[in-house]
Amino acid sequence: MDQINLGSQIVQYLFTGFTIGAIYALVALGFNIIYNVTEVINFAQGEFGVWGGLILVMLVKALGLPLFFGFFLAVGGVALLGASVYQLSIKPLRKPTVLSMIMVTVAVAIVLKGLAMFIWGKDPYAIKPFIDAEPIHLLGAYIQVQSFWVLGITLASVVCLTYFYQRSMLGKAMRACADNPVAAGLVGISTDKMVLFSFALSAALGAVGGAIITPITLMEYDRGPMLALKGFGAAILGGLGNFYGAVTAGFILGLLESFATGFVSSSYKDAVALLVLLAFLFAKPEGLFGSNSRPND
Repeated sequence: MDQINLGSQIVQYLFTGFTIGAIYALVALGFNIIYNVTEVINFAQGEFGVWGGLILVMLVKALGLPLFFGFFLAVGGVALLGASVYQLSIKPLRKPTVLSMIMVTVAVAIVLKGLAMFIWGKDPYAIKPFIDAEPIHLLGAYIQVQSFWVLGITLASVVCLTYFYQRSMLGKAMRACADNPVAAGLVGISTDKMVLFSFALSAALGAVGGAIITPITLMEYDRGPMLALKGFGAAILGGLGNFYGAVTAGFILGLLESFATGFVSSSYKDAVALLVLLAFLFAKPEGLFGSNSRPND
C-alpha cells in the first residue's frame, strides 16, 4: 500500500512539476528573445505574466467576455504594453549601455507592480479553467485538466516560435540582428524595429504564461518578481540565449520545486531549486547547452 501511495505521489508531483516548469519555460523564452537582440536582461518579464493573468480575469469576470476571446485580447494587450515599455523607457535613452538598460527594466518592473496593485488591489484573483471538467484520475493521482492546457499551449508556443524564426521574414530579420546588428543594418534591417518587436513578443509570451496558470494557482499583483527570478534561473541554467535550453531548464526547475514541496516542505521549495541552480552553475557556468545567440540552433 505504501508503494502504491508513493507511486501516486510521484505521478502527482511529476505533473505538477511539468505544469509549473512550463510557465518558467515561457518566462525564460521571453528573457532570451530580448537578450538575443539587445544583450539586455529584461527584469520586467515577470510583470508581463502578472498583467496577462490579471487582464484576462478582468475581461472574463468584469466584462463578461468569452474566455477564448479574453485570452487573445489579454495576450495582445500585454504585447502592446511590452512595445510601450521599449518606446517610452528604453528607446529615449541617449547612448544607452547594457547596464543602464537593465536598470531601466528594473524600474519598469517596480512601476508595473505598483500599477497592478493600484488597478486590481492586493487580493488574489481566479478564473474558471479553460474547460470545466473533473480532474483526471491517472495511476492514483488526480490531474487537473488545466494542466494539459498549460502543457499543450506551451508546446504550441515553442513550435510556433521555432517556425517563426526559421521560416518568416521577420523572424529571419530578428536572427540577423542577433547575429550581427551592424551587418543587418547595412542590408536595410531596422534594428530599432527588431528590438521593438522583441519586447512585444517577449511580453506576449509572458502574458500567455500568466493567463494559462491563473486558473490553477490564482494571480495577484506581487507575483512578478518570483516569476522573473525563476524564469531568469531557467534561462541561465539552459544557457542564456538558447531557446531549447530554456525550455528544458524550465521543466527541470519546475520538477525540483514540485518534489521539494512534496518530500521536503513547501517553505523550502524556492530555496531548493535555486540552490541546485547555483551548484550546477558552479560546475557548468555556461549552462546546460551553452550560450547561443541564434534562436534556431
